[in-house]
Amino acid sequence: MEALTPNGEFVTIQGHKIHVYRTGDVNKPKLVFMAGSSTVSPVYDFKILYQKLSEHFRIIVVEKFGYGYSDIWEAPCDIDSLVSIQKQALDMLNEKGPYILLPHSMAGIEAIRWTQLYPDDISALIGIDMTSPISYSRWTDADIEKRKKLLGTLKKLGLYKLSTISKNDSLTKAEIKQLKLLQKRNAFNECYGREAEQVRKNSTIVGDAGYRKIPTLMFCSNGKQTFQNWIEDQKAFAEVMNAKLISYDCGHYIHHYKSAEMSREIEKFVSFLTVSAG
Repeated sequence: MEALTPNGEFVTIQGHKIHVYRTGDVNKPKLVFMAGSSTVSPVYDFKILYQKLSEHFRIIVVEKFGYGYSDIWEAPCDIDSLVSIQKQALDMLNEKGPYILLPHSMAGIEAIRWTQLYPDDISALIGIDMTSPISYSRWTDADIEKRKKLLGTLKKLGLYKLSTISKNDSLTKAEIKQLKLLQKRNAFNECYGREAEQVRKNSTIVGDAGYRKIPTLMFCSNGKQTFQNWIEDQKAFAEVMNAKLISYDCGHYIHHYKSAEMSREIEKFVSFLTVSAG
């Protein structure tokens, strides 16, 4: 029987294991990739993008509880716990900031909260079709229940899509096997559902705290795989942050379709930050 073979390291937090993947020169700018809701394996999901950046950056992927190779358990899903656990994992591995955060989708509110709670940790933000409190401002309890019901129905029918493989030619045969094993283990697990339950409350906390204006680059999809007013909300948050917004006509897992273009833009963005800091 095939076994899970983690490609990173584990740290133990509150008696449970968190998996962290790291590669690249520790003295290079540090990119921390943060996965969107229900991504079964962040370390493989982001590979198509980070492999194009690893020569010039320190790459870090923290897999939250319920994600990738990390343990599945009833970890707290309030926004401050979600952020502090990821920060603690990096601290335990002696990784030091400042970091550049690259959140995908729902991880956007976690990244914004990180800048609020630990401002000295974060030098810049690169959104990968990320959410913001603006994205959730129109959500109701009915919307949350609808999402939970959908996840439950898909789980019952076994219809989880391996979005990580779609348009992603970076994975080896061995990695695809690992991804499929992680799909079977992680899909629709309790962590995803409890994060969905908390998202409105978490988003309100982040929005009420105000935004720290830091250098920000945002990549935006065509919005067809997200929810209503997606592009308008992306533009609104970009305006708040005085961010550069780059839009592509592709799906929500934007890095699977536009990794070459995105890697070039990220290198230019960080190079400009480095020159400005100097």
